[in-house]
Amino acid sequence: MFSPLRNRAYRHLFIAQVAALLGTGMATVALGLLAHDLAGASAGEILGAVLSIKMVAYIGVAPFASALATKLPRKTLLVSLDVVRALVAVALPFVREPWQVYGLMTVLYIASAAFTPAFQAMIPDLLEDEAEYTKALSLSRLASDLESVASPVLAAILLSVISFNDLFLGTALGFVLSAGFVVTAVLPPVSSAQQLPFSQRLTGGLRLFALTPRLRGLLAVSLAEAAGGAMVFINTVVLVRSNFGMSNQASAWALAVFGLGSMSAALVLPRVLEKVTDRRAMVAGAFLMTGVLLAGAFTAKSYPALLALWLVMGFGYSLTLTPAGRALRRSASAADRPALFAAQFALSHACWLIAYPVAGLVSAQANPSAAFLVLAGLCGLGAILGLVIWPANDPENLPHTHDDLPAEHPHLANGQDGAHAHPVVIDGQHKRWPKA
Repeated sequence: MFSPLRNRAYRHLFIAQVAALLGTGMATVALGLLAHDLAGASAGEILGAVLSIKMVAYIGVAPFASALATKLPRKTLLVSLDVVRALVAVALPFVREPWQVYGLMTVLYIASAAFTPAFQAMIPDLLEDEAEYTKALSLSRLASDLESVASPVLAAILLSVISFNDLFLGTALGFVLSAGFVVTAVLPPVSSAQQLPFSQRLTGGLRLFALTPRLRGLLAVSLAEAAGGAMVFINTVVLVRSNFGMSNQASAWALAVFGLGSMSAALVLPRVLEKVTDRRAMVAGAFLMTGVLLAGAFTAKSYPALLALWLVMGFGYSLTLTPAGRALRRSASAADRPALFAAQFALSHACWLIAYPVAGLVSAQANPSAAFLVLAGLCGLGAILGLVIWPANDPENLPHTHDDLPAEHPHLANGQDGAHAHPVVIDGQHKRWPKA
């Protein structure tokens, strides 16, 4: 899994990614505390708006950023975006009004939305071997999962000696380190494959989602994942600071417990997935989060109870998230895989765009218990849709026939009467999902 790190250029880019993720994670903790400092019990409304801005930026800006990346020197683009993000982080401790938070975070998220596809577009050129490229994708996901644990823990430790505003300086340092490692990486020129408009690749991925049953089920589970995660990321600081009257440090530790639950599931899942299907694991995680949300409406009355809920929530969250990459790899050829990952990026963020405002507005206008219940309904809807849409019988080799191909067609060489079995993806030979 770690063999791509032998490539010096990729290793520097990966370290840059980790540094930026740690900085972003500390900003997430500090932003929640800043929102509470500005709005008290209504902090969830500010956080919901900020994270909705993030989703809009990711969905709207990312598809166009790839085209921009082909027109500018890669290193200049990435370093410039890191500098912009660092400057925003330095400015955040000085804000006094919610609209200032919205403006600065809009700039930061637009820069991040441009950085991510530009970064991802270079990896296939650095790692031309398909197996190494797949490992690199897994490493990126692992880095994101570790960040969800490491950043809150680091923030909790730092908050024992500094104020939450100083965490933004740590965020700026993360982006500066990211820029430094990008500068030292030897980046390849833009490949001819990258001259295709990103929108075409994104459209191809959306077509795969529309025509592949397991991908439609995966999207439904993504809705459940967003509902559970939004409750944690939006309302942890509201519950800890306003309901329980505890410290900023306690808020960070609560987020760390959620990350610990997520990592626990990630550690046991490889063995579990040898015995159960991706569908079963992901749908089970969605129902587990639904149960936690329902329970939270009535039991999240103390800090220890919240920690227990968040530990289980993190476990369910990872159950829905970790196997997704396996389902995506099964559902596209190597040539179509970048388009599929791009579509997953856009569609999953669209789910968060629904969940974040719900979590923030319901909590602010009613109370966190009402947010628990509403998000439980949204999470349960995603779980049920995933169970119904994703076929229970989803074999690796799908037996099917080709009525549209002549008997002598090479694709049918090993079949009898046009019937055969193999892993199916939507492609030139399978323009629709075949019937068994």
